[in-house]
Amino acid sequence: MTTTTWEPRQDSDREPTKAPRWWQAPPRPGWEEPPAKAGLAGKSIALALACLAIVFPLWIVVVTSLSTRKTIDEAGGLVMVPKGITFIAYEELLSGGQVTRAAVISVLVTLVGTLFSMTVSVLCAYGLSRSGSLGHRWLLMILLATMFFSAGLIPTYLLVQTLGLTDTYLALILPSAVSVFNILVLRGFFMGISPELIDSARIDGAGDFRILRQIVMPLSRAVIAVITLFYAVGYWSAWFNASLYLNEQDMMPLQNVMIQLVQKQEAPVGLGQAIRTGQLSGLAVQMAVMVMALLPVAVLSPFVQKHFKKGMLTGAVKG
Repeated sequence: MTTTTWEPRQDSDREPTKAPRWWQAPPRPGWEEPPAKAGLAGKSIALALACLAIVFPLWIVVVTSLSTRKTIDEAGGLVMVPKGITFIAYEELLSGGQVTRAAVISVLVTLVGTLFSMTVSVLCAYGLSRSGSLGHRWLLMILLATMFFSAGLIPTYLLVQTLGLTDTYLALILPSAVSVFNILVLRGFFMGISPELIDSARIDGAGDFRILRQIVMPLSRAVIAVITLFYAVGYWSAWFNASLYLNEQDMMPLQNVMIQLVQKQEAPVGLGQAIRTGQLSGLAVQMAVMVMALLPVAVLSPFVQKHFKKGMLTGAVKG
């Protein structure tokens, strides 16, 4: 009879724990009780209703934009069940008329404005995050004061008019180029970076711009991605500045053209004849412009969603 001696199990012999899939919940700690079936059912129903409340209106907008005039007339307006799918509304909108020009204007204003706003915000936030910078405390107090007190609409319009920015695309960027809230979030995140790391780079001879470019910004990708999305969505969705400072119809961005269509003020150039002859439904055009306005935000948001928690919470709490 052979006897075997017990040996402790080595860590290398254990099966590695697998990370949960994206559809699986993370493992619960041992001291937490398992969720009750009623609670899980209630959460599932609440999430399903919330998703339905978000997706259902979007579904109606997309289906109506792809419907023929006959289908829209039979439904009496908005279409919920797709019948006779057609892309004629998008073909007419993207055929080089006013909507196409407005979409190009919105894209350019969004790109240029976001780049300018991020450059100013990052530089300002980095300067305010360094306690030894010149006058950083007074500048911070001045910026905070602008969050609670503003000159008002009329002085702002007179300032833009005096600077000669009316009927220019700069009027869509400069009046709302910087958000103090975004600067404070960036500042809080920059202050959370280890001072020893910055001091060691300064000892090696690196200047402030090199430290910002090679150390601070790579470590702040999460908050920079979130703030960039905030600025981009703000420029893409902006319509008030254009209606206030622009008088030329050809300079209007996409959001203002969409407002004109929804309010049925006037049809874009090239679409009026198609609507009057019955080839195209005015409601389908309105829904198609809405889809075009929502599409960039809907496409970009999932790529930045993973940075929201880290970027916003860390930047808002620290400092």
